[in-house]
Amino acid sequence: MALVLDSAALQANCCEMDPSPEKPGVSATRTPLPSQRAQGLLSALLVDASPIDLRLVGRTLLHAALVGVGAGVVAVVFFAAIELLDRFFLSGLAGYRALRAAGESFLGEHGMGAFRPWLLMILPALGGLASGLLTRLAPECRGGGGDAMIEAFHRHGGIIRRRVVWVKALASALTLGTGGAGGREGPTMQIGAAFGSFVAGTLKVSARERRLLMIAGVAAGMSAIFRTPLGAALLATEVLYRDDVESDALIPALLASVLSYSVFISVFGEATLFAHAPRYPFVPAHLPLYALLAIFVALCAIVFLKVMAFVKRTSARLPVPDWARPGVGGLALGLVAVPLLLFLSGRHLVPEGQGIGVLGGGYGAAQVAITGASWLPDGWQAVELLVALAAIKIVAASLTIGTGGSAGDFAPSLAIGGLVGGAFGRIAALSIGDPRIDPGAFALVGMGTFYGGVAHVPLGSLVMVCELAGSYDLLVPLMLAEGIAFVALRDRSLYSAQVPTQRDSPAHPPGVLDVLGSLKVADVMIAGRPYVQFALATPVPEVLRLASDTGWQDVFPVLDGQGKMAGVITSDVVRLLATERDLEPFALAADAMQPPVTVRPDDDLRKATEVLLAQGVREVPVVDDAGRIVGFLDESEVGRAYLDATAREERAA
Repeated sequence: MALVLDSAALQANCCEMDPSPEKPGVSATRTPLPSQRAQGLLSALLVDASPIDLRLVGRTLLHAALVGVGAGVVAVVFFAAIELLDRFFLSGLAGYRALRAAGESFLGEHGMGAFRPWLLMILPALGGLASGLLTRLAPECRGGGGDAMIEAFHRHGGIIRRRVVWVKALASALTLGTGGAGGREGPTMQIGAAFGSFVAGTLKVSARERRLLMIAGVAAGMSAIFRTPLGAALLATEVLYRDDVESDALIPALLASVLSYSVFISVFGEATLFAHAPRYPFVPAHLPLYALLAIFVALCAIVFLKVMAFVKRTSARLPVPDWARPGVGGLALGLVAVPLLLFLSGRHLVPEGQGIGVLGGGYGAAQVAITGASWLPDGWQAVELLVALAAIKIVAASLTIGTGGSAGDFAPSLAIGGLVGGAFGRIAALSIGDPRIDPGAFALVGMGTFYGGVAHVPLGSLVMVCELAGSYDLLVPLMLAEGIAFVALRDRSLYSAQVPTQRDSPAHPPGVLDVLGSLKVADVMIAGRPYVQFALATPVPEVLRLASDTGWQDVFPVLDGQGKMAGVITSDVVRLLATERDLEPFALAADAMQPPVTVRPDDDLRKATEVLLAQGVREVPVVDDAGRIVGFLDESEVGRAYLDATAREERAA
């Protein structure tokens, strides 16, 4: 039962006093009727009647627009810096032509230097060292950036230091521009979040608005870099939680996403990242294959997470400073990637100096899995090569990100998922012989399923893949595969900073039920106050006389011969008896009572509140394990306990 507390209504009900009795001989009861009174404090738990603050809505959207435009400009500069460094170091000095997706390059063709394998082998190490030295100014910029962003949202009030914007951008440009095997996504998450936090700090908004603008910055950065306005907004609100979504941030995220996307394509033009077949017809008979693909992708995702964790543990034990570890990872990456490149060149699979998607984000490798390439062999040889590339990409990405290199995990996840999906699609085509099976469709579904599963962002990754490909033909297979992978990877996550739901996040104050559930009846019950009670054989006239002598009781216990509660008589029944004078000479308390309503001292106030609401009473007796009354729980005490607890939370915040 989801309950929301209106504090003003709660305080008003807590302080409501008892008027004088309506007439002599009748219990001194309060108006309105008890069943109505019980709705006072406790019905306030059911409805929050606070109106929408349109000024707050308008201000937040205006601020989100500022974040969107600013983050779009930052994304333009960040992307251009990576491209220029790539041209200078990889293309110009090392003579290495990166394997790219169809819509990945915006700066056109450029000259290539002579291929220098020895230089290509050490460039990732040099870039990693430079990046590590730079991140000494902001250690939170090490690694992908997604975890740091999520941690800032939940644990640090949405506050990210201003220097993160430029430190993360430069460190990531150095890492990626020299061949680091990571993507632009993680850095963009953190850069956009830092820009949103910067805008919030400049405008001096509340902590809640600051968090919203931070998420708007995440969406804006990703929307610009990947040209996926809807998917970026969804992903930014999903990635914070394992099983939840930050729904309040969706509209600011959408607005910021649209504006940053508009800024970016105004400079670089509009294009989708991946080329693909003109059409992917929906074939219901292929759904079991997509379900099997999801399981296979989930297993590969587990391998990726385990390799990443192993590299992180090993890196932490290296006898070198933290800032030097990305350089060690870069050197290991060069020792893995360059010999493989030379081997494939020697076998005439790829031209000399031509990349195969191991260095960099790997979108080019995913493109090969979707559409093939001139150097990709046919048949089972293609399957073997794609599987090998997926395995090597897992190692390469782990060496870069796991050692603290400033590069994201989104691009490697898409590349690995695409390679696995492409291999699976080719296996299905070769085994089944169905001409309707297009391996490119399985590659695209594998891309979204891999990242959606490990990051717990099924909706965001689903839409982002459709936008990256510029086609929603695969929406149904993606939905099926994403759902299966989401369930299969429930207990595993790429981001350790994720929390299960909003209730588990320090960013959200506890709700009414959370507060009441943390308190015990024994903490707030009234003990030692004299109260009116009846025996089973107490005549009704005596019931009316005794009930009229109390000014606070709403429930009167009826005890049996052993002193245990046999039932209760409520104020409503007392009123009824007072109007039916003909029954007084014959009726006893046993005739007027109803089944006992009690709570125990060790019950939490959430359970006790539900009892009060269900019975429509203002107070309820508290009994021990032997069934004897040890006190009363009054709704006013429940309200007071809630107000005290929330006041403590506010002071602590």
